[in-house]
Amino acid sequence: MSKKKDDLQKDMIDNTKKAPLTTNQGLPVSEDEFSLKNGERGPTLMEDFHFREKMTHFDHERIPERIVHARGFGVHGEFEVYDSLEKYTKAKFLTETGKKTPVFVRFSTVAGSRGSMDIPRDVRGFATKFYTDEGNYDLVANNMPVFFMQDAIKFPDFVHAVKPEPHNEMPQAASAHNTFWDWVSVNTESAHMVMWLMSDRALPRSFSMMEGFGVHTFRLVNAEGKSHFVKFHWKPKDGMHQVMWDEAQMINGKNIDFNRQTLWENIEKGNPAVFELGIQVIDEDDEFNMDFDILDPTKLWPEEDVPVQIVGKMTLNQNVDNFFAETEQVAFHPGSVVPGIDFTNDPLLQGRLFSYTDTQLIRLGGPNFHQLPINRPICPFTNNQRDGYNQMSIHKGQTAHHKNYMNDNQPEPLSTEEGGYEHYHEKVEGRKIQARSDSFKDHFSQAKLFLNSLSETEKQHVYDAFSFELGKCDVEIRKLAISELLNKIDRDLTEYVAGRIGVEAPPEVEESTYEKSSPALSMMNTNYSLDTRTVGVIVMPDVAEETLTEAKSKLEEKGLQPTFISDNIYKIGSMTLDATFDTVHSVLFDSMIVISGKQPLPAPAIENLDIAYKHKKAIGFGTDSASIFDSLSFSEDAKGVTDIEKDFDGYLDDVKHHRIWGR
Repeated sequence: MSKKKDDLQKDMIDNTKKAPLTTNQGLPVSEDEFSLKNGERGPTLMEDFHFREKMTHFDHERIPERIVHARGFGVHGEFEVYDSLEKYTKAKFLTETGKKTPVFVRFSTVAGSRGSMDIPRDVRGFATKFYTDEGNYDLVANNMPVFFMQDAIKFPDFVHAVKPEPHNEMPQAASAHNTFWDWVSVNTESAHMVMWLMSDRALPRSFSMMEGFGVHTFRLVNAEGKSHFVKFHWKPKDGMHQVMWDEAQMINGKNIDFNRQTLWENIEKGNPAVFELGIQVIDEDDEFNMDFDILDPTKLWPEEDVPVQIVGKMTLNQNVDNFFAETEQVAFHPGSVVPGIDFTNDPLLQGRLFSYTDTQLIRLGGPNFHQLPINRPICPFTNNQRDGYNQMSIHKGQTAHHKNYMNDNQPEPLSTEEGGYEHYHEKVEGRKIQARSDSFKDHFSQAKLFLNSLSETEKQHVYDAFSFELGKCDVEIRKLAISELLNKIDRDLTEYVAGRIGVEAPPEVEESTYEKSSPALSMMNTNYSLDTRTVGVIVMPDVAEETLTEAKSKLEEKGLQPTFISDNIYKIGSMTLDATFDTVHSVLFDSMIVISGKQPLPAPAIENLDIAYKHKKAIGFGTDSASIFDSLSFSEDAKGVTDIEKDFDGYLDDVKHHRIWGR
């Protein structure tokens, strides 16, 4: 158990143990089913203090949900640095080789409410709290490396635009509507981010199968005071993989908790989510050597130009004990830093440094939210801040001011040599002005860079995503997005989408000729593994028990997670099947296998297999199941359809590679 999990034990209440039912004041109660009444059929009496306490607490159990990132899922783990980064930073959790630091990670969607689905087309939050020996450090990241705007003053407008429209509160957790496309079309700094949003990155197969990015340019400062610009990356061990848009819509109907359930169950089975931490570093002297401004949060640093150095590993391996106390009450803040990590003048980052604290004040009831167990550092914290809502501590002593004589100036600041935080001494000169640097004015080159970097399959998904999203908008908004956004990114994209949504493509413009690419941006260039992959095995009741047990053993031996499905929960010999077509569907699995026996496939089995084929998933069958293809829309010779008795390794290779994109 990590230091943080040990720390949380101090506040743990175990309701699984035998204990009397009491009020919050500790009074044992004898009745918890009937309120106190004046006669058996009379009115309830106000003197029933147990009823009033119970109902009052219930009425106040909810706190305001986050304005953005409301739907989240948290997990504990640890981070281990591989080798010392002392040449870049003095942060101890990054400079002591092999040091392990407890972490808490909250994955989230951005636009939807707490009750929305897991797989909308959306950005994913990837926030990590490091409980270091020098205090908490929060890396508040996303699964996309850029953002919709360059200056934080636009953030409220963007969120208002992407949220359900105010006149009718629709649609939920979706960007396919007028106000969003109105905003991005006239705020064209969003062009690059919109390309990511329309790509497969917006539909992750699993939380463990997406990258994370710190988005902003930060600083690393070493013990000598030397500064480097840095961008942070999380690289998933399981690789980057997605679901298809049609599949996502079906998953959201079948299992709204698909991503969170996948992570929870894998951790319960002992399959941690593993990410490596990477950094891109630029020397201060090279700040202006790129063809864009490195402080612009709508720009990425191409990995071919600035390689990602892998510096450590994060292993997420412990589920929470209580969702509300941990996942819902955790408070992240990009301003939570430790010595050796500092900020830059990225105008979006500068705004976030205010906004996150301001948000927690209303959500968590005042200035003492840092004392909640999940937010509490594992190192001591002392200062002269007192009182306020939900103060958990009892401060001894007469003084609560600095400087003081009466208490020997305690608590006192530490020098930088002793570990006190010191902001980087950046020289800044300029007039007060509400404007933007000319170096921020290129809005379209990296949008084209992203598109240029995709495989043909990924490009087609982007084309179709734009067609779907804009097809949900009014005609005037369609025209606006085509002319002011798409036509300045790529002409083929413009003509394809315009043709699909019934508007005339405007004249071509010069901005769409950028030819640079970055292969690292394609999800096809990723890790491929069988770990955590799921298989739906369709079984007919006349199949022999030994056939099923052999299939189960072979699949599990390779790290696959089979679920045996039929029209009923049959018991075949000593083996009981897992699920029925009423409760699961092929969209919930990475692959399908059919072991049919002599009986014909029922209609739900045929539907499941046809949809799995449509979604380009690997499909396996037994030699004695060859007759099933008389009922299916595809043949046994189709790509990615394999006789597992003759070519089990070929089937496994198809599963490992996620989809049969060439089908």
